[in-house]
Amino acid sequence: MKFSEVEEASWPGLALYFDTCLIPYTGLSGGESPWEVTAALERLRDFMDLVEIPFKGRIVTYPAVQYGNPNDMKLLNEVCRNVKSGGFKYVVVMSADVAISEEDVPESALVLSRRSIDIPEGKPLAAVVSQKISEMWMGAAQS
Repeated sequence: MKFSEVEEASWPGLALYFDTCLIPYTGLSGGESPWEVTAALERLRDFMDLVEIPFKGRIVTYPAVQYGNPNDMKLLNEVCRNVKSGGFKYVVVMSADVAISEEDVPESALVLSRRSIDIPEGKPLAAVVSQKISEMWMGAAQS
């Protein structure tokens, strides 16, 4: 569910089910041409579909952090911290083009970076992403 689809009056009842927030991270520098920006956003959209579609009833997608330097994750960590303080139990950061990890964004519960995700031979990317989301939820349930 996109943040813009949530109505204020219905949120208190829905919040019990939507415990996970997805923060897209594009990592643009501002030096990209318009067609490069379009291609980057399309890659991110396609990657996010691997989470948004199968987990539609549990995840709310917030606006993307579009610009940023992968060496400075301060803003992304702050956004994750604020989203958690707003009531989300889990924050997942997704990036299609920037190689980032949980070490870069310790305030997140999970980082899914298309450029650095390990995909076993013969296993579809969608299955790997789904497994990582499930492991995040199951790991929290066991602790």
